[in-house]
Amino acid sequence: MTRTNARLARLAGGLAAAAVVLAGCSAATDPAATDPAGVDGSSTAESPLDADGAYNDADVAFVREMIPHHEGALMMSEVAIDRAADSRVVALAERIEAGQGPEIDLMTGWLEEWGVPLPESGHMGGMGGMGGMDHGSGSMGGGMGMEQMPAAGPDFDRRWLEAMVEHHEGAVEMAQAEVENGRDPEVIDLARAISQTQEREIEEMEQLLTELG
Repeated sequence: MTRTNARLARLAGGLAAAAVVLAGCSAATDPAATDPAGVDGSSTAESPLDADGAYNDADVAFVREMIPHHEGALMMSEVAIDRAADSRVVALAERIEAGQGPEIDLMTGWLEEWGVPLPESGHMGGMGGMGGMDHGSGSMGGGMGMEQMPAAGPDFDRRWLEAMVEHHEGAVEMAQAEVENGRDPEVIDLARAISQTQEREIEEMEQLLTELG
């Protein structure tokens, strides 16, 4: 399966569960909490998959968690592009989509290079589905699922911004954990870039929320 086809398969699996796409989230940040290689239940500081020590378990865990987290953001962005009333919200969603798509491809390439399994469709990083957005509850702040979201308009814009702020905060936590615990310089550089970009976008979304009232 090519990299593009693998990504499309995972996205298709996620779209099948789009009823919870706008669930609020905070991402898990402990690399030891998962089996990053998806092979067995053990995890050590020196990954057995990496004989030369160029990367470690924290790098693998970060990439395998961030791919579905980004895919969740892409699905949320598609909804906003279609339904948001405020042009600034649409522009932000388009920017998120344009920025995170190439990052998914980059991280997918690393997993393939390392010989590490890609996140399974619907697994979404072990965080309850939809790229870590539903935090196991299938709901967004106060039990609101996709089917209960406001129709296109200002109410939708506000709820979408609130959900995306929370989603970004999870990504920032994951990225900061990678910077502290990772080994591969390229992965750490990407984590820094994700943290910086999404912190700026959080500020932008909070300003939009203030202006929307």
